[in-house]
Amino acid sequence: MRRLRQLAERTPADRERYVDLLRAAAITMVVIGHWSVTVIGHDAAGRPTGRSALPDLPWAYPLTWVAQVIPVFFLVGGYANAASLTSRRRRGGDTAGWLLDRSARLVRPTTVLVLVLTAGALAARLAGVEPAQVRTVVWFATVPLWFLAAYLLVVPLTPVTYALHERFGLAVPVVLAALVGLGDLGRLTGPASLALGNYLFGWLALHQLGYGWYDAQHGVSRRIRRLPPTRRTGWPLLLGGATVLVLATTVGPYPVSMLSVPGLRLDNAAPPSLALLALATAQLGLILVLREPAERWLRRPGPWQAVIAVNAVVLTIFLWHLSAAVLLIGGLDAVGLLPTPSVHSPAWLAWRVPWLLMLTVVLAALVAVFGPVEARTGHRSPTGPSTRNDRARGALAVVGYGAVVAALVVNAVTPKDAPEPWGLPVAALVAYLVGAGLLRLLRAHPTQQTDMR
Repeated sequence: MRRLRQLAERTPADRERYVDLLRAAAITMVVIGHWSVTVIGHDAAGRPTGRSALPDLPWAYPLTWVAQVIPVFFLVGGYANAASLTSRRRRGGDTAGWLLDRSARLVRPTTVLVLVLTAGALAARLAGVEPAQVRTVVWFATVPLWFLAAYLLVVPLTPVTYALHERFGLAVPVVLAALVGLGDLGRLTGPASLALGNYLFGWLALHQLGYGWYDAQHGVSRRIRRLPPTRRTGWPLLLGGATVLVLATTVGPYPVSMLSVPGLRLDNAAPPSLALLALATAQLGLILVLREPAERWLRRPGPWQAVIAVNAVVLTIFLWHLSAAVLLIGGLDAVGLLPTPSVHSPAWLAWRVPWLLMLTVVLAALVAVFGPVEARTGHRSPTGPSTRNDRARGALAVVGYGAVVAALVVNAVTPKDAPEPWGLPVAALVAYLVGAGLLRLLRAHPTQQTDMR
């Protein structure tokens, strides 16, 4: 508690605390959402299985408009990346060092998860568990990594996309939204692969809006670059986005659910659709409407210390929340106490409360063990004048990011019942370790800066 009080007391007066609250709240929403819709059963061999209840709950599809908070991550990420990049440049730092600092906070906790799951998979194989079963468990535990793959694709593009923002401002997300629309048209009239570009265009559009928020907070005078975080800006975005969303999901071709549901003609989230961008616009409007009272609330020591505590391990919470479910399901099944009520039964609804409480305890234990890896990650790269070596390091950093992203994508698209004795596909595991190792090597051996005075 003393550490939290010290951090709270040292918070700069101009820090946008609301951004930190949004990140913590969004993580909490994702965790509770995933846990709440879990359905547990047994396969033909009597082994426990888990799946989403959404396909059986069409009445709950409108609730996904509240539960789908991934757009908030990219909005907050755009603000945070703009803030850290401009701050580093102001201190004379280079882009390579910035990329490596960001990779430390994102990749190090992920590497711990990957290594622990791989070790667990090998232990299971030595115990005689079938490769397909090993893969199924690891696949479920690594579901959160699909989001991280998208975000790690956006981060190394920040120097380029922020430069575009500085020149063209909010016209950039408009163009990106138009490209998302073209991708939607392609998958409506042809194969779904025509919308693959939406994975980049959709998330980048939201990331760009975070730049506009940052510029408005820091006195940028050019209107085309500003997104003032005021109610006057928020209400039109909230009402306009909600109106477009309702029309898109009633008159238009888009499904009501903003989360992935097997069997629907379109998926609003994978890849992002225009309907998801409309939802994100409404969410942004609501965020701006609520900003002023939220900021006043965050001036209190208690709420702000709680936000600091969550943000210190926010990625660890996200990465391990489904591993917590795997451990709890396995443990309850091992002692014969695993309930498996059907989705439509009162017992399933009643089971939500103890289920969430037990998962919270298990996740808290995992965060206690693995959270320090994230919490202790610091900024080690020096600042100073840019050199040719810095540019080379920047290129190598991008290669490292690319290898990590490719690994996470390969893991995401590999079937969950594939016979993978290592849990993760071997190619994905090798690519990840190479990419993460390269980023670690670059962080550990920063370029010696030359005194240019």
